[in-house]
Amino acid sequence: MGDAESEADASTPRRYQRSAIVLLQAAIGGILVAGVLARNLSVVINAALGLGVTFLPALLARDWNLRLRAGLTLWITTAVFLHALGMIGLYVAVPWWDHLTHTLSATVVAAVGYATARAFDEHSDAVSFPPRFMFVYVLLFTLAFGVLWEVLEFGVRHVTDALGMEAVLIQYGPRDTIVDLLFDLVGAVLVALFGTRTLSSVVDALRAQLDGSRSGERPE
Repeated sequence: MGDAESEADASTPRRYQRSAIVLLQAAIGGILVAGVLARNLSVVINAALGLGVTFLPALLARDWNLRLRAGLTLWITTAVFLHALGMIGLYVAVPWWDHLTHTLSATVVAAVGYATARAFDEHSDAVSFPPRFMFVYVLLFTLAFGVLWEVLEFGVRHVTDALGMEAVLIQYGPRDTIVDLLFDLVGAVLVALFGTRTLSSVVDALRAQLDGSRSGERPE
């Protein structure tokens, strides 16, 4: 009886988290519709891509049996929602909004880098990543992705300007790029210091996939 009650108690936060995910997905869908009605290409593209990202955990669970906890899925969905919300005016109206979204998005990128590297570390005896290496690796991985994103923003902005189109991604210049990378670094540090335990289930799932691929079987 006690075990059943504790399991029910544990499932209650997950239900709230799943409900929050659905609400955020609906909100992103609403932003997408608003962008279509306003004929705002940047809002439409960012909201559409963001909405697609929120369904990636479900696709990973279906196709690869890689199941993320509801809390992690909510984490990803929240990052996407805040970015989509920024595209409808908050990036301009709220000076710190860009810092918030870069930090939160960087935590997602850092989590992917950490979980993947740790899964390979636990899967193979041929590699060994000590804690200090992992800390530096997470920072460099996140910064590298951040630089790639800034280059993409710069390139897309010049292409859209050359074509006379509305900018799909916002890029304000070199100072903005440096500040963005600093907040990317903040997100990476947060994951490297405090996020490793939260990501243990993802590491285990990835390692199971790697173990299954080595044995020629897919984990159930």
